[in-house]
Amino acid sequence: MSSRILTTWSPEDQAFWEREGKAIATRNLWISIPALFLAFAVWMVWSIVCVNLPLIGFKFDANKLFWLAALPGLSGATLRIFYSFMVPIFGGRKWTAISTASLLIPAMGIGFAVRDLNTSYSTLLILALLCGLGGGNFASSMANISFFFPKAQKGTALGLNAGLGNLGVSAMQFIVPLIITTGVFSALCGDPQMCVIKGEVRPIWLQNAGFIWVPFIALASLAAWFGMNDIASAKASFSEQAIIFRRKHNWLMCWLYLGTFGSFIGYSAGLPLLTKSQFPGINPTQYAFLGPLVGALLRPVGGWLADKLGGARVTFWNFIVMAAAVFGVLSFLPHGGAGGDFWGFLAMFILLFATTGIGNGSTFRMIPVIFLTERQRDAAGKGAAAEEQAVKDANKEAAAVLGFTSAFAAYGAFFIPKSFGTSITMTGGPDAALYGFVVFYVSCIALTWWFYARKNADVPC
Repeated sequence: MSSRILTTWSPEDQAFWEREGKAIATRNLWISIPALFLAFAVWMVWSIVCVNLPLIGFKFDANKLFWLAALPGLSGATLRIFYSFMVPIFGGRKWTAISTASLLIPAMGIGFAVRDLNTSYSTLLILALLCGLGGGNFASSMANISFFFPKAQKGTALGLNAGLGNLGVSAMQFIVPLIITTGVFSALCGDPQMCVIKGEVRPIWLQNAGFIWVPFIALASLAAWFGMNDIASAKASFSEQAIIFRRKHNWLMCWLYLGTFGSFIGYSAGLPLLTKSQFPGINPTQYAFLGPLVGALLRPVGGWLADKLGGARVTFWNFIVMAAAVFGVLSFLPHGGAGGDFWGFLAMFILLFATTGIGNGSTFRMIPVIFLTERQRDAAGKGAAAEEQAVKDANKEAAAVLGFTSAFAAYGAFFIPKSFGTSITMTGGPDAALYGFVVFYVSCIALTWWFYARKNADVPC
């Protein structure tokens, strides 16, 4: 059998872990992270491309631009539903390599499409949907990494994978505005588009927003294929994994993770256009990367805090701060076309992103603990074999739940920017959407307290 298939894998066995497990798990984690980083970069690239389309001559109104920013979220979330179950079916190594290589399709497609002003809106919509391939990767990546680490280190490992992977959003929003201003790749990527910025004619190579990722995607795909492992004991059919749909805590954690990750990815997708609409004199691409950067960097901190203090406690207080931060955003918005404070607005959004990062880490620490606790309760008093099987079942269920909750939460990447666009169209401002988010965060506070954080909760974690 291939050495890339691990026939024995017992991370909870301390001797095995120290002897060989830790080194293998660490290698798989550090190959997974850059692959996930690139997936997030491609998934969210439209948040920056959309802002620049009107500058180079595409005649789209604000609503059409918000649709282009939102559609990768819709397709990415939907693909995550299927990607959630792929690792136990195909193996983590194979699926990581294949799913990473698939990012070449939208990256190259964007590069060719934006060079031609005759490219139809429907073609751009299709490319926006294809960027959802990057969004789908998160579900399978997190499910895969969860198999490699023992319970005591899952929060930190998943936080690193997701947090450093999430950095792809911030890195993209920082790199793309810079790379589109240079013709260093013009011999390969084509001539610039001329645009007028503050009365000055400047060249922009918007195609670089797609082409820049191509060589890195190719390298990451090869690294995954030759450097990662499949775990034989993690094999499971879809029907075996589908038991999670009968687990109450799967649906509860979907709701909570929608509050954290759905907010992170939704604000990442919608903030540049929201800034442009509310503060027209500000160039949003100069600041868009800051929020996702803070959120991504704090995700591992959230996982670490949850390992130390308990996931439910961290999640509960985190949602309270999230709701308060939205009220802060509301207080700094312009009203009636006047007033507003951009720096206060930006500061409140950075606080929001910080809480999404901490909450992402803490909720993903909760999931493995919840399902291990439940399966061990079921096996209590039934003997060593039943207890050993309970751990295996819990790992498979938790991996599927990690993937499925990430699929559910990823719809935030569609609904948040679309909510901003709809609110602005119907009421003249984003306030209605923001008040709706506050109501949602209050529901998350109540659910976290009742089921996980209070005394005598169903599953204290």
